[in-house]
Amino acid sequence: MDKIFENMNKNDLNLSVYATKNNAAYRFRSEEKDIRSSFFRDIDRIIYSLSYTRYIDKTQVFSNTTNDNISKRMTHVQMVSKIARTIGRALNLNEDLIEAIALGHDLGHVPFGHTGEAILNRLSVEYTGRMFNHNVHSVRTLMDIENNGKGSNITLQVLDGILCHNGEFIVDQYYPVDRTPEQFLDLYEQCYTDSAVLKTLRPMTLEGCVVRISDIIGYIGRDIEDAIRLGVLSLDDIPNNIIEVLGKTNREIINTIIMDIVGNSLDQPYIKMSNRVYNAIKELKAFNYENVYNRANTSDDLKRYEEMFKVVFEHYLNDVKEKNNTSDIYQVFLGDMDDRYLINTSDEQQVIDYIAGMTDDYFTNQYNKIINKN
Repeated sequence: MDKIFENMNKNDLNLSVYATKNNAAYRFRSEEKDIRSSFFRDIDRIIYSLSYTRYIDKTQVFSNTTNDNISKRMTHVQMVSKIARTIGRALNLNEDLIEAIALGHDLGHVPFGHTGEAILNRLSVEYTGRMFNHNVHSVRTLMDIENNGKGSNITLQVLDGILCHNGEFIVDQYYPVDRTPEQFLDLYEQCYTDSAVLKTLRPMTLEGCVVRISDIIGYIGRDIEDAIRLGVLSLDDIPNNIIEVLGKTNREIINTIIMDIVGNSLDQPYIKMSNRVYNAIKELKAFNYENVYNRANTSDDLKRYEEMFKVVFEHYLNDVKEKNNTSDIYQVFLGDMDDRYLINTSDEQQVIDYIAGMTDDYFTNQYNKIINKN
């Protein structure tokens, strides 16, 4: 057994001095070792989780489309994983840690993508006084919801990378920051009440930094391709100054950014882009917001989603408060949850957890079921 474990961990010997070694992995609850390294084990726990399975029918950008070639959340996380592992291998970092963070980074995303997230955040603030953000909820999913409310006992380094992954806040250079388990838990709690903290999150590992920039690389070109497939915009709409730096296709954009990062980060304690590529990404991101994300839903769509979330939330909150054990929230979700979860989780948070875990189709079906019953 020792020889097998040694084989499974032999890559540690060849990693960069700035990489996170497998023997540095920290779990909040101790457990018996098996032949897998800790981060490799986390990959297994994530891909076998129920929340990972539900990626398959969660919106990336465009909802309610019949075009099967349009990205779903599952597509995105796999692309981020591949991009991040490419960078990680080139820089001689811990690929298992990278893959675990990448595959788990969006587990907390709600139905209808960032639109649904914004609506659920408003409901959460109104009813609990605490914010809802998908990166924070991804951590909550793994710590407190998966495994029937017992949590999956994922390592600190993976949870930290997930919490700090948010690619919406781009910088030109990513430095990891030292963090103890206690500091991580404190930071995690702050994210529920302090919006300023969310904008300044920095991963504790260089691998977490790689996933964070890979999140941007994974969507910035692909979202354009999806928009073109749906007729939202044309390739000719992309400004020439951006194309001259990054390229015209998703393939070219990914390759340009990866090679720039690798060239500027090799054997360094940070992940860095050149100013030229960094500025082009910022411009392309702004272009995407104006021409893709802000046009992904009509005003009627947004009103309809707002109403749907309100109806579903209030309906199931009422069921929980009345202990209606015949309700779907009990039959599908709460009925199998551990006592620790039920005792430590408010009625409102239970409903938020239930809704956040829904796929687009399941959420829509629940809404239709509720309104048709009434």
